[in-house]
Amino acid sequence: MLGGDLVATWDVALSDNVYKIEFAHGTTTGKRIVYVNGQEVVRKDWLFKLVGKETFTVGSSNTKATILIEAVGGFAYEYTLQVDGKSLQKFIDNRAKTSKTWLLKVKGEDCRVVLEKDTMDIWCNGQKMDTMGEFVDDGTETRFMLGEHECCIKATSGGKKKSSIVHSLLLDGEKIPASTQ
Repeated sequence: MLGGDLVATWDVALSDNVYKIEFAHGTTTGKRIVYVNGQEVVRKDWLFKLVGKETFTVGSSNTKATILIEAVGGFAYEYTLQVDGKSLQKFIDNRAKTSKTWLLKVKGEDCRVVLEKDTMDIWCNGQKMDTMGEFVDDGTETRFMLGEHECCIKATSGGKKKSSIVHSLLLDGEKIPASTQ
């Protein structure tokens, strides 16, 4: 599908999904094609300027992404992805502070549950979940259903000032380990 012009691939984890961004750059024709999860979102043929940038949106939140194309001497090029105006690494580091992800199996099906800490929105496999939050003795509990399974994200104090709030996911009362993505 992408042929020999594919020059860069990135994975971007958002609340609703993990998106694969692929960039094809024809350095003889100036062609630029951006694919998000295999779907073409940008196509430019016959550009005389081989450097520059391509901007597009990703995910249901229409997160802005930009691919920067820079010459690094001769006919070599460097491709950098920025997400939400930040380098991909800064974006990932920031997401680690503002969200928490769990990967689990429910009835043999893979589920990716994401908590957005700032809004307390919970996403599962791209769907924003209906939740019910309540205060409890040691923090808060946000409840939602995955099929007929009861889920609860508990937010409790970490006990130390620096570690602030600890978020745990319980599926039918059993704690699920957090994921790194």
